[in-house]
Amino acid sequence: MIKMLSLVSQLPLAQQTAPAPAGPSQGGFVMIVFWGLFIAAMWFLLIAPQRKKQKEQQRMVSALAAGDEVLLAGGIYGEITSVRPDRLIVRIGDNTKVEVEKGFIHSVVRKSGGAAGEKK
Repeated sequence: MIKMLSLVSQLPLAQQTAPAPAGPSQGGFVMIVFWGLFIAAMWFLLIAPQRKKQKEQQRMVSALAAGDEVLLAGGIYGEITSVRPDRLIVRIGDNTKVEVEKGFIHSVVRKSGGAAGEKK
């Protein structure tokens, strides 16, 4: 009886130490494909739209001219009176002009030619 118990108690140990069947493992290839697809998805969902928006903003800012009505990032409407290489002079009141960096222009409300511009 004791012999049988000792054999039964050793049975699970023998099963645990049995070597795994040898075969080709494709786990590494699957992980590479997974990470490649993940990076591609992040590019198309996050990076590409942001770059497109940034280019549109740069195009809009480079096309600004005196007389354009703009909306500043702080929510203030004004009219551009002068364009300098790095900043704009914007009239926001009857006798009030401010110098604004070009990056703080949120959108063009009305172009100086009288045509309706984009409004956000």
